[in-house]
Amino acid sequence: MSNAAPLQLQWTAFNRDGIARAALWLLALLVLAALAAPLLSPQNPYDLAQLDILDARQPPGTSAGAGYNFWLGSDDQGRDMLSAILHGLRISLGVAGIATVLALGIGLITGLLAARAGGWTDLALMRLADLQLSFPAILVALILLALTGQGLDRIIVALVVVQWAYYARTVRAAALTELRREYIEAAVCAGVRPLRLMWRHLLPNIMPPLLVVATVQMAQAVALEATLSFLGLGLPITEPSLGLLIANGYTHLLSGKYWISFFPGLALLALIVTLNLVGDRLRDVFDPRSR
Repeated sequence: MSNAAPLQLQWTAFNRDGIARAALWLLALLVLAALAAPLLSPQNPYDLAQLDILDARQPPGTSAGAGYNFWLGSDDQGRDMLSAILHGLRISLGVAGIATVLALGIGLITGLLAARAGGWTDLALMRLADLQLSFPAILVALILLALTGQGLDRIIVALVVVQWAYYARTVRAAALTELRREYIEAAVCAGVRPLRLMWRHLLPNIMPPLLVVATVQMAQAVALEATLSFLGLGLPITEPSLGLLIANGYTHLLSGKYWISFFPGLALLALIVTLNLVGDRLRDVFDPRSR
């Protein structure tokens, strides 16, 4: 048995927080909108046959030649901004989600191995993590993408490289605390195998802090991917994300075509703030002393 608080009580505490509920509902809405982007979009913004240059840079609320409205305006290629934002949101969430899962997996294995093995193994793995954390994430990602070039797989690898150490550090710290608990000592005395000990007893009790870190790191992954794409080093133009949409309209801001950058920026801000709010409230639930 573990001494972790029951999951039901933790969820009840989370659900009582109005800000937490609102953030969770908004996050769910953004995720559903991203998943249903092909169904919700009035236009496929990346099908050249559906684009008309005569519809370029139309202000919000303008009627398109195809019979629908540009509720959020159109860009310089005649793409409906609402459709482009929904598809960009899908790509941004997908890239950040995949990178978060991979970085979490690598960090989980590394942290558990360091905590369980101890000695020189622990020292070597943690020094490697410290070396990674000593460099700014944006600098490491820029160097990697400058060496490997643009691409969906390349930016995912870059995000994994700059984030795995956060998870490894968190897992190691939580695992070292749990390994001193009585239930772990009882399981060892009972002859529980190491893998079963890790999977059935240790892992469930280190998931709460890991879940908080994963939520916050996913928000940082979204922001980092958007920054790299804005700089032209992230995703190619054929797989545009919210960062590329903002960059696409940046040159038109001075001419009054604010909507080309403003609405993608608003969607990006909502996504990052929502993820951070959910992570912050989860931290308060799992660790009341952090309030």
